[in-house]
Amino acid sequence: MSTSGVFRYSGYAIEPSRGLLTCRYQMGERQFTELISFGRRGHWEAPEIAQAARLIFLLAGVSYYKTAAPPVIDLGQTPVTSTERAFLRSFYLDGLGEFSYRNGLDLSGLEFAGGTGAQPAGGPGPADPPGRLLIPFGGGIDSIVTVELMRGRGNAALFVMSRPGDRFPAIERPAAVTGLPVIRAGREIDPQLLRSAELGFRNGHVPVTGILSAIAVMAGLLAGRDTVVMSNEWSASVATLETGGRAVNHQYSKSAEFEHGFRQVLAGVLGARVSYFSALRPFSELWVARKFAGLAQYHSTFRSCNRAFAVDPARRLDHWCGQCDKCCFIDLILAPFLPAAELASIFGGAEPLANPALAGRFQALLGTSAAARPFECVGDIGECRAAAVLAAARPDRAGDTLLHTLAGQFPAPSAATIDALLRPAGEHWIPDSYAAHDLLV
Repeated sequence: MSTSGVFRYSGYAIEPSRGLLTCRYQMGERQFTELISFGRRGHWEAPEIAQAARLIFLLAGVSYYKTAAPPVIDLGQTPVTSTERAFLRSFYLDGLGEFSYRNGLDLSGLEFAGGTGAQPAGGPGPADPPGRLLIPFGGGIDSIVTVELMRGRGNAALFVMSRPGDRFPAIERPAAVTGLPVIRAGREIDPQLLRSAELGFRNGHVPVTGILSAIAVMAGLLAGRDTVVMSNEWSASVATLETGGRAVNHQYSKSAEFEHGFRQVLAGVLGARVSYFSALRPFSELWVARKFAGLAQYHSTFRSCNRAFAVDPARRLDHWCGQCDKCCFIDLILAPFLPAAELASIFGGAEPLANPALAGRFQALLGTSAAARPFECVGDIGECRAAAVLAAARPDRAGDTLLHTLAGQFPAPSAATIDALLRPAGEHWIPDSYAAHDLLV
């Protein structure tokens, strides 16, 4: 951690005529500017829009703080409630857990200075009828399952965030299959962040889903939508690793801890104007995979491969790479529920489970090697082991040498353990009107 210096929140501005939110930050003499474009739709003068913009400003700062990670964050004249200040500290400490671990930093002494009292938006609730849903959509199995769970439960639209004007085929193709309208926001980070090595910045993972959540709330309010439905499942709360008595979770901003804290923040300043919850919170990735297996209309269009989302369009793949940790996990979690031939087709003949050279990646997922779980959005060890055992029992996988070798490297989970992974578990905040059938029986 830097031993001197202060990261400052300089201010933010709303420009309704341009449909634009501008956020400004400062590190020493260096200035950073982030632009978020929403289009000119909606009632920009409404007090709840100003509150939503302020929350974006607070959370987006983490991307610029990490360039030097000094010991003090000065919120300046930014209005902040006591609940928000506590939440923001967790967002920085836990959201940057992977960043601090990889960079050998101790952020536990981080100090927040400045900030003034914030007031709730107040006033009546939303004028539009309830049940107008906004579903952040990434084109993977989680958000696809959420779309289908919410179908018929309200007036739904998808939310997609990208660089202004950019489009990812891995999102656009399954989005078209949903048949739902798409509401977009453009997030343009300061170009200096793309020159981190040249400028001597620290680099690493930030809790981007938290930033996306805040942007989705504002986009939803501008579009007259009252409910933001996320697709973060149960194992997103499981630590990637533990070190020095502290949990490090790559998926912190997808975790139940983040969801609970963010809901408190929203309730404090927006009241009943917006509801925020994950439709998948009590479900395992195994449960999600089983649901997705029945959605054949998406099987030829979905793609979760990391190479599909490269910032540089020239480096994006229009197919699964079949090599990365995400490809390996998706193949493994779907293998119990989809025919082997179909998965081979989905991966274009390069299915990870057919490649012995990827044994090490699978062993890390299954916890059978010294390697740590990958810093990726993947399921926990128990889910992966259950998937491997179920897949190995399929007749069409009888000749899969790698799969059977992997499944023989750990004690097989009991039938009761596997059954528990296919049923709801843990706390959630899903209203009954949006709950999956499993939660109501």
